[in-house]
Amino acid sequence: MAWFSQFSEYYYIIFILQGICAFHSIRRGTQSKWIWIIVFLPLIGSLAYIFTEIIQKRQVAVVQENLVSFVNPSGRIKKLERNLKFSDTIANRIYLADAYLAAGQYDEAASLYESCLNHSFTSGDEVVKNLIQAYFYLGRFESILQVAPKVANDMTFTKSPAGLMYAIALEKCGQAALAEKEYIRLNARFSNYEARYKYGLFLQGAGRHDEAKKIFQTMIEESEHMTRSELGESVQWIKKAGQELNPNVQ
Repeated sequence: MAWFSQFSEYYYIIFILQGICAFHSIRRGTQSKWIWIIVFLPLIGSLAYIFTEIIQKRQVAVVQENLVSFVNPSGRIKKLERNLKFSDTIANRIYLADAYLAAGQYDEAASLYESCLNHSFTSGDEVVKNLIQAYFYLGRFESILQVAPKVANDMTFTKSPAGLMYAIALEKCGQAALAEKEYIRLNARFSNYEARYKYGLFLQGAGRHDEAKKIFQTMIEESEHMTRSELGESVQWIKKAGQELNPNVQ
């Protein structure tokens, strides 16, 4: 009977789980479907209820929300605008700014990100990185130079879209030396193919064709050791690098 005594030690946990599921079922009005299963099959019935009525339905809700956002992004934006109007918090501003950025409403995104910049409760680095993206698509390169130094030394900066945008902004504003410094930071093997392609173009524009050629050749050589799935969207930049090396080959 040793197994029974061991089981009895844990039965109270099953009893509590059973009570939670029964209470949840009654509150949701699903007791006619579930209550007898929960009562007569305490462990199995409770686990089945949790998976079917709690976990699975939450997952479905998340999928549905993401699908609605993809099909009708304006609907999600309107919801976030209402949330901000009801509760003007930094978190709600950032959520709405992120949605504006994803929808290409860069002026609105920039305005909200700016309002969050100096607030003590904001995740400043991510706000600045996203603000850089909004400025970039608006062509506000000088504005990028004003905010980027706040996050440029962050370890994740070179892995974010903002890293390349900062380098391009420096180049556009005539700060070639600083631009090259950023391009060099982005020139990491087996990664950052778009940035490295742009670095090659930068070198070509400066008349440094041999250095540019080396960048493009290295990109091609690396790609030969990678699978299509590993390259992902980088394929287009590898192809462009090849075209720079062989302009007559399409």
